[in-house]
Amino acid sequence: MITSEAARRLRAEAAKRILLTDGAFGTMIQSYRLTEADYRGSLDLGHDQKGNNDLLALTQPQVVAKITEAYLDAGSDIVSTNTFNANAVSQADYGAEHLVRDINLASARIAREAASAAEAADGRPRFVAGAIGPTNKTLSLSPDVNDPGYRAISFDELKAVYREQADALLDGGVDFILIETIFDTLNAKAGIMAAIEAGEARGREVPLMISFTITDMSGRNLSGHSIESFWASVRHARPLTIGLNCSFGAPQLRPSVASLSPIADTLLMVYPNAGLPNDLGAYDESPDTTAGFMRGWADEGLINIVGGCCGTTPDHIRAMADAVAGKVPRAIPSARRQTFLAGLDPMRIAA
Repeated sequence: MITSEAARRLRAEAAKRILLTDGAFGTMIQSYRLTEADYRGSLDLGHDQKGNNDLLALTQPQVVAKITEAYLDAGSDIVSTNTFNANAVSQADYGAEHLVRDINLASARIAREAASAAEAADGRPRFVAGAIGPTNKTLSLSPDVNDPGYRAISFDELKAVYREQADALLDGGVDFILIETIFDTLNAKAGIMAAIEAGEARGREVPLMISFTITDMSGRNLSGHSIESFWASVRHARPLTIGLNCSFGAPQLRPSVASLSPIADTLLMVYPNAGLPNDLGAYDESPDTTAGFMRGWADEGLINIVGGCCGTTPDHIRAMADAVAGKVPRAIPSARRQTFLAGLDPMRIAA
């Protein structure tokens, strides 16, 4: 199998400095105040398309390109595709599941073109992560309180959904597959298997970026796993990066970051929200405030890659870039040679 040159380059860059990923797409798209007709474009679709941000890769590609370019201008080393809900399960809500491949191909090409142009301009390596969200289905829990054994989708069905998306993103030119906002560990494992099988079909490594999301102040995801247990569940995939995104602002994520940092023998990537939402669902945390938290994490040696999730903008990324400039990146620990198992909590078996 051909190893990934992009993964090698990313590791080399991450050994020199703390890297920057991008920020939120939804926040930026909202600033354009698009109408339903803008979302729909010339497509013949039966459902209301307002809010279908992924579809903009086909109907308003210039908007997606401008946002991507703004993050690159702000200092992002990695940009993600605007494809969080570009899967058959999520697009079924819009009657657009037949467009999944086209959406992912288009979004990947937009990000690839922008990243390549930025790298050509200054020589600094840029990378593209193909973003895959969790869908609105869960494999671990029943949506019917009266039937705990019921599942709205099977593992194989969800794996096929992820495989369709991963194949299109890879065909569009992404460097990595980013499985993000993981609220259900079993969903993530379906995505991992889909990416591994996509790589095997191509005869080349498909590097994985895996990002956990906390659903309450207990520090667990919706399927009940702690961050340590989650790492035990996915370490077999040898991800290029592991980390956390979304959920809360940086202060609430810090305990989980501190728990993961000493045990994860790979790059650690964290991209929190711009604080907690206000009563109107908006995010008020300023770029300087968010960047200050990132500076503290960098001073403690907790991180390799940082960025932003909900509510963040290019200004947040620019402030983060200034805050971590010249800081020493987290040292990747050696793997412990012992049996490490996962239930809802981790279990280590001493040698």
